[in-house]
Amino acid sequence: MKRANDPWQRDGFSSTLGVANRSPATMRAYASDLDQFVDWAHLQGIDHPASTTVKTLREYLAYMTTKGDQRTSIVRRRASLRSYFSWLVERGFIDENPAARLSAPRLATQLPKIVVREQLDHLLDEDWGDDEWATLDRAVCEVLYGAGLRVSELCGLDVDGVDFTQGLLRVMGKGRKERIVPLHQRGLDAVRLWLEDARDEVARPDSPKDALFYNRRGNRLGSRDVRRILDNRVVRGHIHPHALRHTYATHLLEGGADLRVVQELLGHESLTTTQLYTHVSKSRLQKVHRQTHPRG
Repeated sequence: MKRANDPWQRDGFSSTLGVANRSPATMRAYASDLDQFVDWAHLQGIDHPASTTVKTLREYLAYMTTKGDQRTSIVRRRASLRSYFSWLVERGFIDENPAARLSAPRLATQLPKIVVREQLDHLLDEDWGDDEWATLDRAVCEVLYGAGLRVSELCGLDVDGVDFTQGLLRVMGKGRKERIVPLHQRGLDAVRLWLEDARDEVARPDSPKDALFYNRRGNRLGSRDVRRILDNRVVRGHIHPHALRHTYATHLLEGGADLRVVQELLGHESLTTTQLYTHVSKSRLQKVHRQTHPRG
């Protein structure tokens, strides 16, 4: 809905994000963050972005922290506000950017959890049956671990993005950046079986023709569908979909893969992000050493 005479220029900001080809998820997050800030600002008697100061923004982030926002959410809100106020300055709506010196809390470095061998073996090697949904589940799990994809990337795969001849997948990553990743033969076989024996059986008249994977409603597979697949297929414990990506990266590095190759395969902007997995490998080696060495 258009907001006539909105001094905060929210519709204009959203339109610019769309023209900049930001992902739908980013656009929704930024719009929601901005709406929440404007609602809070109104309660403080601030009715125009020009009246906003860095002190205002710090008080807002502090308020959201007391409401229970995690540090990751605060970091995202800060990024949204910095982007928004930068846009206002660029368009001449305000003279100075109050968010330019807005700091964010440092995020604690958490080692990503990886899937234990017993769970991974069960997930990929057990016989789940041969009905259409078992075929889908098998293909999804093989691709998640075999190609190290983010859940959003897996759900966004298209039929013409699978190259069975060369064993490659065309993936649309963060920031709508495309990359090509290899998929092992078992993964390719699982995808081929889904395409040849199951996909057309579960498709509906209004199902998107280009989508590789469908859910039970005939729509493109979604992140909740993927979580449900894993919850149903894991006998003991729980596996978050992103843990398969962590496991993929860790196993590649433990197998001797070059760090920059893993960075490219994962679609990381920064090598620093990929380097986190070297710490995972080291921690696992240290754990094995402590448990097995006579003087560990």
